[in-house]
Amino acid sequence: MDYGMIGKIEKAKRYANQKDRIRFDSLTVTFSGENNPHVVKFNNGEWQCDCDFFQSRGRCSHTMALEMILEGMLPEPVAGG
Repeated sequence: MDYGMIGKIEKAKRYANQKDRIRFDSLTVTFSGENNPHVVKFNNGEWQCDCDFFQSRGRCSHTMALEMILEGMLPEPVAGG
């Protein structure tokens, strides 16, 4: 392996431990739920999930799990927005 790649791998390891460097603006994932897979999206600070619970409540276990996983990596909600 060349020295340039070794340096990039070391830098990647540092970045991976500095999650405050990362901010998600948009994201689409397929979440394997207990009953069905669900498509969850994050765009412009807003969550969307195709599960029935989200449709009626605006939050669900899928979006909350992703909020926990991505803690510190999502933009702060806009006050009054």
